[in-house]
Amino acid sequence: MTGRAKARTALVVVATLAVVGIGSVMVLNASAQTAPGSTQAQVPAHDMAGMQPGSAAQLAATNDVAGAGPVTELDKTFLVKVRQAGLWEIPAGDLAQTHASSEQVKRAGLHLLDGHSHLDQLVREDAKILGVTLPDQATAEQQGWVRQLTDAQGLEFDKLFANLLRASHGKIFATIAEVRAGTQNDVIRRHATQANQTVLDHMTVLEDTGLVDAKTIADVAAAVNPPAK
Repeated sequence: MTGRAKARTALVVVATLAVVGIGSVMVLNASAQTAPGSTQAQVPAHDMAGMQPGSAAQLAATNDVAGAGPVTELDKTFLVKVRQAGLWEIPAGDLAQTHASSEQVKRAGLHLLDGHSHLDQLVREDAKILGVTLPDQATAEQQGWVRQLTDAQGLEFDKLFANLLRASHGKIFATIAEVRAGTQNDVIRRHATQANQTVLDHMTVLEDTGLVDAKTIADVAAAVNPPAK
């Protein structure tokens, strides 16, 4: 065999080996994409698009809702109360910015706006996960409180705002403690923890106004701890 013939034979062998190698890599990649237990096979990239850490979508995708624990009537009532609180306390916080004469009251109003805006988003997400129907409006009593605040101005508004909101927060605070202590549902437990922090902050800024009456605190105490019959 001449030198030129030997060179041609060597080139053919190298080319053949290269084709075989490429084919092997393609087969291995295809197997990895479809093999049982493969991440690529189980979770296509487009399925995770738009999911943010901690979002309701992610929680629903990674948590078996049935495995989160039973949802009691008290748990459902709790979510409804959180929703209704936001439906009147967000407007009350808005009114504080235009009707109040005290900077402390305006500050408390901003805390209400921020806290209940966050809780309202959270409660709607959690209610959807757990299949709980939420109301679209505050109670008749709560709507009456908003009307009272709308009609008040200056110092009258400041006192009314501080006492109405402190009474409301004090009562729901007791409900949150009861739910957090007794719920067996992970979603409700997380929600109650967040609500507890928010309501505690709101009670604190309302008390910081110096306008909360002793009678308001006494009325809350009587409502959450009624005398034994």
